[in-house]
Amino acid sequence: MRCSIRHYLRTSVALIFLWLFTILQIPEKNEDVKNVVINHGSKNSRSLDDWKNITSKYLKEIHQRRKTWLTVGITSESRQGQNGLLDTLASLYHASSTSEQRQMTVLVHLADSDPIWLGRTISHISSLYKPQILTGQLLLIHAPPDAYPTVTNVQKEMSQGQIYSKQNVDHAFLMSFATKLSTYFLLIEDNVFFAPSFVSHIRSNVIYRKPNTWVLLEFSNMGILGKLLHSRDLPLLAHFLLLFHKERPLSWLILHFRTLLAQQSPIFCRPFLFYHRLTHFTFENKTLIGQEKDAPALTSLTGTVYTDMRFSDIHSPEEAFTLDESFFWSYNVSTGNYLIVILNNPANLNRVQVRTGSIMDGKYILEKGQVELGYNPEGIPPNCTSFTLLGRLVHGQMDQIVLESVGYEVSCVKLAVNANQAGGLMIRHIYIWGENAKNRKDDQNDNDES
Repeated sequence: MRCSIRHYLRTSVALIFLWLFTILQIPEKNEDVKNVVINHGSKNSRSLDDWKNITSKYLKEIHQRRKTWLTVGITSESRQGQNGLLDTLASLYHASSTSEQRQMTVLVHLADSDPIWLGRTISHISSLYKPQILTGQLLLIHAPPDAYPTVTNVQKEMSQGQIYSKQNVDHAFLMSFATKLSTYFLLIEDNVFFAPSFVSHIRSNVIYRKPNTWVLLEFSNMGILGKLLHSRDLPLLAHFLLLFHKERPLSWLILHFRTLLAQQSPIFCRPFLFYHRLTHFTFENKTLIGQEKDAPALTSLTGTVYTDMRFSDIHSPEEAFTLDESFFWSYNVSTGNYLIVILNNPANLNRVQVRTGSIMDGKYILEKGQVELGYNPEGIPPNCTSFTLLGRLVHGQMDQIVLESVGYEVSCVKLAVNANQAGGLMIRHIYIWGENAKNRKDDQNDNDES
């Protein structure tokens, strides 16, 4: 199967895209760094042979350097008023020790043709990370604008295929360049927190698994974030992305590529090591950030989750009632749809928190919904026979202190949909603070007897 796919993909004329790199001009004060930043940099058209002559010499020099164990690949574009890439690099180096940094190469594709953004970004990175650049631990590349399909700069006017195309071609460049840099390749986004010692955690997971038994390991279940591949598969994947760059989004193509190479089921490696950071800093989001910093206290409350919404095996309802970074995913929900946690034992609750939508960009929130507390469960499986309204979601979120009068002997916590909603819905978590009502009664009885 692998050989036949490789033979088919190599016939693609899209291979010409993979050679279009030249030297990028950067400020004179960082002249030493200029030789390790690669880019188109010229508005003059060149033949394919010209590009191959220019890039093959430089690629040979890069690939003759010491091969590392891991390449961390990032594609980044300009976002008005935001420095996600710089924050991501800061988190990456902060979360890795000196010995871990020697094991990895960080490869950043600056995938925006805006010369002002390019110059500013390169200047910032080269001033902050000049030692890493000069030692080859950090590489910056830039693909030529004429390698892309013609698209408008206005996102709302772009067709779905054009949006797919840009992202897929961006990452085809990234993966093609990363092929010989290391043994493994980790795909990351440009607005991410890194867990401490993430390189060591990834290495331990790889060592634990038998060689040649996997194509893709996933250290996050969010989109393309935290996907680990063998570098030897990158040319094949790059060709695959270019063949179908208008057909499907990148996340779908990567998972389909995995199945084509005979890994049918996903392999999630927990705990997850990468987390999106919030990019829209409105007043409401600042409030939510402050609340998110306080990790929820662990409780002994357990229960079963049911829903009448659509879902897949990858993002099941139970993912909404866990303390890790997993989440429940559905789409095209309707008024009256629900997700309900039925506690194994009634509990006295004092706080309920519901988080929906992506932390990174605020998408996929539950636009109109409410949380209800239920009592007196009956039937098999049990369901509560009466409910009371706890509160409505605001911008897809809720963090509510529960009064004793309504939080007493609660058996169900129900998230209800109040309006039809097209598109995706992400329920990140439902956290519940409280104690088992039976334990409370036993304590009171002991006190009364004494």
